[in-house]
Amino acid sequence: MNVMINGEAIALDVPVSLKGLIQDLKIEIQNIAITVNNNIVPKSRWHEVHVNAGDDISLFQAIAGG
Repeated sequence: MNVMINGEAIALDVPVSLKGLIQDLKIEIQNIAITVNNNIVPKSRWHEVHVNAGDDISLFQAIAGG
């Protein structure tokens, strides 16, 4: 199945949750936000939201500043 992650096409072999995807990609989960098809997914739901073929996923890292 193919998905887009930050504008890059990624092929996934098996169904996976957002949490599993982040772990598979070895992305540090602190201070990031995820949208799936332009909808913010709360961190508390990452384990239950599954990635589907064609999903457009964006990962954002929070940056402190002012």
